[in-house]
Amino acid sequence: MSTRWYPLYQKGNPQLRIFLPNFWMKLVKPQHNQPKNVVEFHVSMEMTKIDIKNYLEKIYNVHPVYVNTRIALGKTYKPEKFVVKEDDIKIAYVVLPKDQVFEFPNIIPKDQPEEIKHKEQTDQIEANFHKFTEKNKCPGIPSWFK
Repeated sequence: MSTRWYPLYQKGNPQLRIFLPNFWMKLVKPQHNQPKNVVEFHVSMEMTKIDIKNYLEKIYNVHPVYVNTRIALGKTYKPEKFVVKEDDIKIAYVVLPKDQVFEFPNIIPKDQPEEIKHKEQTDQIEANFHKFTEKNKCPGIPSWFK
């Protein structure tokens, strides 16, 4: 974990110091429908709106128009004889300029239906198994014994 405190001075030259931000941001898919120029982040609780805006401008070169934050309370549940509460989350809604549109990339293409994909995969597994058993055939000895 990084800190805002400077590391202790140590004798020797050069002083190897790396300063990292105390903050973190996680891009998430919104739970509700939002305009195309609004992006949702989960951020550390210590971040303010100004910190979020500066973080995006300095590190990612993204210039937001407006930043809105809210704190989502963690769920409370009772598994046994005690009560458990999950951590609270600060959610930041970053509004980009009107001409900019953010879309999540499509990591898994939906070219083929799932049934065809599963059929192809099972056929390939069966073919590999038959190829393996053909190589390892011995009369009178089970294949697993070799």
